[in-house]
Amino acid sequence: MSQLKEIAWQGLWKNNPGLVQLLGLCPLLAVSNTLTNALGLGLATMVVLVASNVLVAGLRKGIPDEIRIPIYVMIIAALVTCVQLLVNAYAYGLYLSLGIFLPLIVTNCVIIGRAEAFASKNSMTHAAFDGLMMSSGFLLVLCLLGGVRELLGQGTLFDGAELLLGNWATVLRVELWQAQSPFLLALLPPGAFIAMGLLIAAKNASNDRVEAAFSRKKQAVKIERARVTN
Repeated sequence: MSQLKEIAWQGLWKNNPGLVQLLGLCPLLAVSNTLTNALGLGLATMVVLVASNVLVAGLRKGIPDEIRIPIYVMIIAALVTCVQLLVNAYAYGLYLSLGIFLPLIVTNCVIIGRAEAFASKNSMTHAAFDGLMMSSGFLLVLCLLGGVRELLGQGTLFDGAELLLGNWATVLRVELWQAQSPFLLALLPPGAFIAMGLLIAAKNASNDRVEAAFSRKKQAVKIERARVTN
């Protein structure tokens, strides 16, 4: 149980692939102009990462070390192709919106990195949980970035949700304010870089505050112990 907690802590916060490892930045910044696009790509990445981790962990004893990376890439490419075909069949509008970045999940360093660093050395259960936590951390960053950019850029949330979830999802669209014209800085790549930098800065500031509070608490305990001893 402690190992599962550590895996969750690493994937969601301490070693978050988007905010700490800075992996997968190309799709992270490119398709996060709306919350719907971010959610769609994040869920597709989650399916591929969990499935690839499970397959790599299950086949690790039969994969020669000399050719392990090409085999990992083949497994990931096969999974991405399956996901791409499913999105094309059942969410064609989202498929068009994500464009080239859906098949480019194959080159996402988060997926190949977890296959090499974790799945190839652990059981299928732990590999699946690691894939779930790492992809959840990636998904959270994507959705946060997409929500902020969409809100600042056009004053809405879940615009185009029907592309991902079907026609019923039009009720999910929320218009918080009416934009006479879109705020292009938030919707274009420069806005993505600025928003991403602010998210990383906020995480680092939060870590610094927690570490400072822990240090003060630890120092107070030492002083109290010294008084008792004296």
